[in-house]
Amino acid sequence: MSYTITDACISCGACAEECPVEAISEGDERYVIDPELCIECGACAGVCPVEAPVAEE
Repeated sequence: MSYTITDACISCGACAEECPVEAISEGDERYVIDPELCIECGACAGVCPVEAPVAEE
């Protein structure tokens, strides 16, 4: 399962900078993760100050 970014996102961009496959981009209201590009590494979750990226269930 890929990661997704919750409404807790503060649009700081830390996750996008850390993503090794550039699956994260700035969306209209928060950053978003392209599930087809996500390799489920969790790098985004590790750097997020508000724990917005979560693994989809």
